[in-house]
Amino acid sequence: MVKKIKKSIIKKKVANTNKAKWVYNFEDTPRSDKQSLKNLLGGKGANLSEMIRINLPVPPGFTITTEACNEFYSLNQKYPSTLKKQVSAAIKKVEQKIKKLFGNESNPLLVSVRSGARVSMPGMMDTVLNLGLNDKTVIGLAKKTNNETFAYDSYRRFIQMYSNVVLNVNHHNFEDLIENYKLTKGIVLDTEMEASDWKSLIGSFREQIVSETGKDFPQDVNEQLWGAIGAVFQSWKNQRAKTYRKLNNIPEEWGTAVNVQSMVFGNMGDDCATGVAFTRNPSTGDNSFYGEYLINAQGEDVVAGIRTPQNITKKARLEAGSKDASMEESMPKVYKELVTIYKKLEKHYRDMQDIEFTVENKKLWMLQTRSGKRTAKASIKIAVDMVKEKLITKDEAILRIDPKMLDTLLHPTLDPKAKKDIITKGLPASPGAASGKVTFSADDAEKLKAQGQKSILVRQETSPEDIHGMHAAEGILTCRGGMTSHAAVVARGMGRPCVSGAGSIQIDYKNKFFKANSREVKEGDIITIDGSTGEVMVGEVTTIKPDISGDFSTLMAWADKTRTLNIRTNAETPLDTKVARDFGAEGIGLCRTEHMFFDEERILYVRQMILSKNIEDRNKALKNILPFQKKDFVEIFKIMKGLPVTVRLLDPPLHEFLPKSEKEIASVAKILNISEYEINNRINDLHEENPMLGHRGCRLAISYPEIYEMQCEAIFEALVECHKAKVQSVIPEIMIPLVSTAKELEILKYLVDTKAKEVQKKHGMKISYLVGTMIELPRAALNAFEISKYADFFSFGTNDLTQTTLGISRDDSGKFLDDYVNSNIFKIDPFVSIDVDGVGQLVKIACENGKRNNPKIKLGICGEHGGDPDSIDFCHNAGLHYVSCSPYRVPIARLAAAQSKIRSKQKH
Repeated sequence: MVKKIKKSIIKKKVANTNKAKWVYNFEDTPRSDKQSLKNLLGGKGANLSEMIRINLPVPPGFTITTEACNEFYSLNQKYPSTLKKQVSAAIKKVEQKIKKLFGNESNPLLVSVRSGARVSMPGMMDTVLNLGLNDKTVIGLAKKTNNETFAYDSYRRFIQMYSNVVLNVNHHNFEDLIENYKLTKGIVLDTEMEASDWKSLIGSFREQIVSETGKDFPQDVNEQLWGAIGAVFQSWKNQRAKTYRKLNNIPEEWGTAVNVQSMVFGNMGDDCATGVAFTRNPSTGDNSFYGEYLINAQGEDVVAGIRTPQNITKKARLEAGSKDASMEESMPKVYKELVTIYKKLEKHYRDMQDIEFTVENKKLWMLQTRSGKRTAKASIKIAVDMVKEKLITKDEAILRIDPKMLDTLLHPTLDPKAKKDIITKGLPASPGAASGKVTFSADDAEKLKAQGQKSILVRQETSPEDIHGMHAAEGILTCRGGMTSHAAVVARGMGRPCVSGAGSIQIDYKNKFFKANSREVKEGDIITIDGSTGEVMVGEVTTIKPDISGDFSTLMAWADKTRTLNIRTNAETPLDTKVARDFGAEGIGLCRTEHMFFDEERILYVRQMILSKNIEDRNKALKNILPFQKKDFVEIFKIMKGLPVTVRLLDPPLHEFLPKSEKEIASVAKILNISEYEINNRINDLHEENPMLGHRGCRLAISYPEIYEMQCEAIFEALVECHKAKVQSVIPEIMIPLVSTAKELEILKYLVDTKAKEVQKKHGMKISYLVGTMIELPRAALNAFEISKYADFFSFGTNDLTQTTLGISRDDSGKFLDDYVNSNIFKIDPFVSIDVDGVGQLVKIACENGKRNNPKIKLGICGEHGGDPDSIDFCHNAGLHYVSCSPYRVPIARLAAAQSKIRSKQKH
């Protein structure tokens, strides 16, 4: 019976795939909304069809859909049965349009095969150019163009790319053959090579392929085409694409489209060129045309950083101090046409565009447009400027900014007054400054990061395989490549500082050092790079606080007017509290009092309290701690001036405060005048097999109520002192941690209230405060109705709630959580972004039941999730009143909260 059902499902599936449309020519795409089109055709395919619709010069071609990619994987990497027929029909349409024939020896149609996911993933997947060339069609191309050098240059490029992408032959093999050949012939530039040189090299390339694969280079153009299509589909699941998706939360099930497009050539001579441009500056956001081009080259030369390109505009050339003619000067007519097109594209898409183009015999062709990757600073400037230009609304401007990118704006930059030992200068490819140990491989950068060490990744040029190291490194330095090279584009997207095209650097990978002019820098030496100026310095250079006024303030003011969630911070030191206030925090959502205990001056009294044999001795020790705690609270209350401050009473188990090493034990024994034996006994008494679920939080206060009494007295006495000093009063929210029953909270609320009455009576003044609990255990979430009888607020401690719900230790999960994410068990690490289906459900249950019993109850979150945009979206939709996060994530939370509000408005 089961077999019959399975067979029937398979038959239905095959019938459906037979009817499915997998291929669309650019001019024949369905007329659906832009997002649906992107989902089906990928960003590149959707934009190519859109450019044709607005009458821009686009070489004809077709798109194989993302659905075909997903079907390819569901069929165990086999093509859907009707795909070949549909591709064949699409090629015929291209042949008719361009009047060339695929595989024809005298008039060959050549195509490019490119990937195109629904979001831009620069350099992560594979591209093949000049497909359709073989030993016979290359002769036809040479005759047709009357340019034998161009034809064989195109053929060798195709062999290089195809062999690397489809046959898995490392491209360095071919680069080495070219460099060695040039050395023997005394040739400096690739453009000096003639047809005979390329013919000779093609022979060497073919020998290399046979030696690596055991087969000759394929001559059948259809075999070439399907090899490339398969490679693009397979590149969706290559390691670099997986890493990029993981870093950017891109779902695997989206799949990639494949774009097959007729070739236009920028490498036919001096009236040909290729380039990449941005309609605004992607580093600063300035409204100026920005880009690079190369005469007599193909697109990969610009993007891969193999040749260092020239500026598009005269202004940029003069600013860079370059003598090489800009496109504006060398091709004024084509440049003028390009300017008209870029303005049209920006107006049409209402966003900064990243465009790729080719000039073939003075005719301009557009190969791609997409929303350009940009730095956080540029993102904000462009969004604010476009609102002023009435291109977009304020809501759209808020939604345009990735909140996580703000992180790069909030950290220090190089101090202009600091001494700098500048050894060389490259191109300022991605702004910001970074210092770290020199490392020459992506793997080593990742290892150093795992050891908590900072690194600068130094490479000739980066390739997509380096993605994991680029993410691990503090910054990237390359010898080759321009402002639109792989290194520059990916670094800007990641918010990593990058200096590219530092041509004076020579790297010796074998001996692990580089030379810059006469200076030698070894692996492990500290260098500093400034991605805003292109400077490379030896040693670590001091930094200064960032300036976050201007456009940043404007955008944040719009966000603050829009959002309904309040944003608090997790802070317990005056410094963190001040930083958070400067970043716009509206209170403290978590002040961890135990962090105050570790201070050198007071840890001794804490240890004395723990080692006390009776309540009298314990109270004596607590009396010594009281003034320190009070002073801490006075400082924090003064900074917060009337804003709410949630104080979590002592949470960790007592053994955490005791000395660990023999030396420390001996020192404490001497100062407290007790024996080492007694201390060791107490350490053994307090030892727990699983302290996270042990004698901590409210359980400590049930056993030793005097600890919480002292802390409450410190809070209330601090309030009195602030009142006397005429400081605007805060309303402290006293939080009892690790509650699992209503009875625990009832007992400890009585303790807090009793202490408040004592202090009020002593000073003859009324004290306002709230008492609540941290919901960090599943039982507490499920019993929220009962617990809320004694609570003025709930604060969800989602770090521990995640651990206790999933039964996973946060400290040990790193060993296997990646496997769970890679196996699609979790979409993302649940300690990074809230587990909506498990932890999220408990939060919702607690909110609903808490409000049912106490409609005025305050609801917030104070775990690490409070600074994660996706978790903030969940909190907004769950009806929480505030989120609390670390000080540097406050602006991120402010923006994410505004975005959640806008999205919820759009839904309704």
